[in-house]
Amino acid sequence: MHPEPRACIEYIHINHLVAFGNQAGIFVTMPRPRKLSIDQTLSLAKKATSQGKKVRAIQLYQSILRLKPQHPIAKHALLKLQGNSPQNQETQAATPSPENINEIIILYKSGKLIEAEHACRKELHVNPRSVTLLAILGSILRKQNRTEEALSKFNQALQLKPDFAEAYNNRGNALRQLGRQQEALDSFDKALQLKPDFAEAYNNRGLALRELGRMQEALDSYDKALQFNPRYTETHNNRGITLWDMGRLEKACDSFSRALQLNPEYAEAYNNRGNTLQKLGRSNDALDSYDKALQINPRYTEAHNNQGLALHELGRMQEALDSFDKALQLKPDFAEAHNNRGLALRELGQLEKSLDSFDNALQFDPQCVNTCYNRGNVLRKLGRLQEALDSFDKALQLKPDLAEAHNNRGLVLQDMIRLEEAEAAYRRALELKPDRELYFSNLLFLLNYAPDHSAEDIFAEYRAYDKRFGMPHRDQWRPHTRSRDPQRRLRIGYVSPDFSIHSTRFFLEPLLAQHNHDRFEIVAYAEVRKDDAMTKRYRGYIDHWVRTNELSDDELSERIRADGIDILVDLAGHTGKNRLGVFARKPAPVSVSWLGYGYTTGLTAIDYFLTDAATVPPDSEHLFSETPWRIDTPAFAYRPADGMGEVGPLPALQRGYITFGTLTRAVRINHRTIRVWSEILKRVNNSRLVINSTNFRDPTAQEALAGRFALEGIGAERLLIGFNSPPWDLLRSIDITLDCFPHNSGTTLFESLYMGIPFITLAGRPSVGRLGSSILQGAGHPEWIAHSEEEYADKAVALAGDPAALASIRDGLRDDVRHSSIMDEKAFARNVEHAYLQMFEQW
Repeated sequence: MHPEPRACIEYIHINHLVAFGNQAGIFVTMPRPRKLSIDQTLSLAKKATSQGKKVRAIQLYQSILRLKPQHPIAKHALLKLQGNSPQNQETQAATPSPENINEIIILYKSGKLIEAEHACRKELHVNPRSVTLLAILGSILRKQNRTEEALSKFNQALQLKPDFAEAYNNRGNALRQLGRQQEALDSFDKALQLKPDFAEAYNNRGLALRELGRMQEALDSYDKALQFNPRYTETHNNRGITLWDMGRLEKACDSFSRALQLNPEYAEAYNNRGNTLQKLGRSNDALDSYDKALQINPRYTEAHNNQGLALHELGRMQEALDSFDKALQLKPDFAEAHNNRGLALRELGQLEKSLDSFDNALQFDPQCVNTCYNRGNVLRKLGRLQEALDSFDKALQLKPDLAEAHNNRGLVLQDMIRLEEAEAAYRRALELKPDRELYFSNLLFLLNYAPDHSAEDIFAEYRAYDKRFGMPHRDQWRPHTRSRDPQRRLRIGYVSPDFSIHSTRFFLEPLLAQHNHDRFEIVAYAEVRKDDAMTKRYRGYIDHWVRTNELSDDELSERIRADGIDILVDLAGHTGKNRLGVFARKPAPVSVSWLGYGYTTGLTAIDYFLTDAATVPPDSEHLFSETPWRIDTPAFAYRPADGMGEVGPLPALQRGYITFGTLTRAVRINHRTIRVWSEILKRVNNSRLVINSTNFRDPTAQEALAGRFALEGIGAERLLIGFNSPPWDLLRSIDITLDCFPHNSGTTLFESLYMGIPFITLAGRPSVGRLGSSILQGAGHPEWIAHSEEEYADKAVALAGDPAALASIRDGLRDDVRHSSIMDEKAFARNVEHAYLQMFEQW
């Protein structure tokens, strides 16, 4: 959640009532007079009466009645002096004691509101028609959020004194507090008719206009206030808030800075300035501003919260958490701080604690859209998919046009294998925010797995992506001035968010480890916030390391151009945190997509798609925006993970039945795979199927998938659905792996072969549907490639029907892989480097 400037809600209460009192001859700062006894006061009152000093006599008798309300002589004398008729009582001016008013004001300003109210009501008992006391009591009641009562007191004061500008001003503040902004505006206008130079009324009028959404008029009203009082710090602050609302952030920052020049102890202005700097992307400067606010007011809960947000943005999560905790110590029901604490805990990987924080936030603010949304994200990470979906649905009930929730709802639905609903959710997100590239990337990612769309229809969506997000950047393309000499040392730039512990490491590390640094200079553009053990290993293979998190697409493009990159390689495609926007700007003479995605990016700005003939057969070029550049099959080399252990004996020999398995994410499973796998299970007596991935941690997800197999006649007792990590022992328990289609599996196919397990694959759409084919050709086992669903089932059944042959395959398959091109890192690196040189020569 982004912080917003904090409005300065009210200013004109006691201060201007004091001013009115001065005009009436009451000096509230006068020294306290000597205390007199009742008898002494009575004597002075009689003397004043005899001398014709009527006002003085009334004051003295009133002071007696304050101490002793039923004093008969004072009561009788006061009635006689004031006149006993109702008409005389209505027209007689009330004259409250200045020292008592001063005491009430002191109590009010020190926050002792109950005592201030009691003292004010006591004074009103003696002077029930005092407009000053009525207005003061109204302000006290407002401060206690008893706004309707406050409004009645301001109205009573105005009935007695219709030209009381200050009361109109305070009445306007009460109406604002009640949400009656237009009436408040009328009240401020009345105050200004009576007192045209009333800066405070102009200030408060600006607040009402801002709340009505009339930003320019609010700004004009603040400017009018500053015309009459240029040093009015609160108005400079409020003016900054309105400029923030108008998106004029630099000007807003100037207004907050002006307020701070006038009052260096103005904590709220420091907080608001910090929020503006944060919005401008200047998190370090924002942090300095919050620190100053907290030096002035260490109990400023909003500043602690906003300080936490700045620290979060800077990646200092533990410090951010400490800031949110301080805010909550001061204000345990601060829902926003609970929410932000949950976000920090999520970044720290403490998902259960994060969920607790979001639940606490909703306890105090059940209608908070952001918290419902954030809670859904954590539940999805925890694998609690139905609960995540419910949380996103709740967010959308509260705010149906929340595009982010539609998008993330799509992510959950795709994990739940509800692909058509997921597609609809992504398309709805794009309707709401057509310029949000992330939503289009998610849609394209999903379409790769769609079981019923043709390859041509899917590619049409990629072309639409390029039209919306790629081609508009062509006017930024500039000629490249790099030397065209192919004999010089070429600079290769790899762009990825996955220079960390990620499945791409099994294929990226072999290339980086084998690069010829005499011939190529390697630069990594790493969209990685925090290094891990794998990041440190990558750094050892790289000549220059550039962290890109804080760079915009334009800034990173200029950096790549300045670095003199000859060939720029995309390793992410449409996966999370990709930088395709950089490639759309054409910052290098040659650009290539490889590895991280498996299909075209859709960007005609990218020159080549590095692949092989098995993955992208001849005559399928029309399905790619890039030109397919084929190297020897396969277009990757595999380096197994540490600690996988030995292969182990064939499980079927011990169990007496075949165990099929697929270790794949849920999105690859669909009605076609379920139908074919069910047929295989029916044809292979007593066989079992293991389905295992992080998407099936949640029992509800397991039950939902089992229910889909039940529709095909397969009972739950033949399915082992769950999640194991690491999966090596689980793989040792599997006899045959079943690949997915139309989108093949990835890393788990290599792992299956390395663990002695053959897999059956269906060669389908280029290129995501032919990855299994490329792996098997590279491993020397093309006999396990099927070209139809019927052939796929037949091959699986045939393998299962010969356990002795399976056992033999298991014994030798790891050696087959080790001696195949799949694990020939040096040959693969030379193939890639040769391709790079040819690409550059063509440029």
